Amino acid sequence: MAFDGCFITGTDTGVGKTLVSAALLHTLARHHRRVVGMKPVAAGLIDHQGQWVSEDVLALRAASTVAVPAALDNPVALPDAIAPHIAARRAGQAVSVAALRAAHRALRDQADAVVVEGAGGWRVPINDHETLADLARAIGAPVVLVVGLRLGCLNHALLTAEAIRADGLELAGWVANAVDPTMPFREDNIDTLRQRLSAPLLGTVPWHAEAPDARHIALQLPSAWQ
Repeated sequence: MAFDGCFITGTDTGVGKTLVSAALLHTLARHHRRVVGMKPVAAGLIDHQGQWVSEDVLALRAASTVAVPAALDNPVALPDAIAPHIAARRAGQAVSVAALRAAHRALRDQADAVVVEGAGGWRVPINDHETLADLARAIGAPVVLVVGLRLGCLNHALLTAEAIRADGLELAGWVANAVDPTMPFREDNIDTLRQRLSAPLLGTVPWHAEAPDARHIALQLPSAWQ
């Protein structure tokens, strides 16, 4: 089956999923003419040029090579920066895997590769019965795990990888992101994950006091994605 995109998840919120997703889009653009990012559910909006939009969505759009309607690359935009199912309830919006999957299908018709960025971690609820993991399963794309390098990341990464595989999806690779500048034995933790994740390390993002330019982050694509 030809590569047409992937799903980005993280060990937690705030681990750099958007940065890695944008970097992956830039990397994929060297091999595919039409690449686009998708944030199915964004919780937390800012006023940008008179419109309320997610900063994550803006970053993905800047890294994409095609422009698409907002209803496709961010079908659900929620004002409050809280758990999506709670934010949706407060906003009076209905969120479902079926509707998000339909938007993804439409995006695939307009791009060679779609990079879907989740929210929070793997099992984040989007309504009373479904999670973003259910969307990932509906899409069926290979998964990239962003590991926020800080105390506790080994357990979070290994449990997330276990859940991804239990859901019948391929863990295509992982990215190590140094989110804590004071983390001791960072390289030892990376080596432990290399041994235990049974998926390739696609890249390491060093600590930056400010968010780095995603274009300058080197990622190694799986050969089937090129």
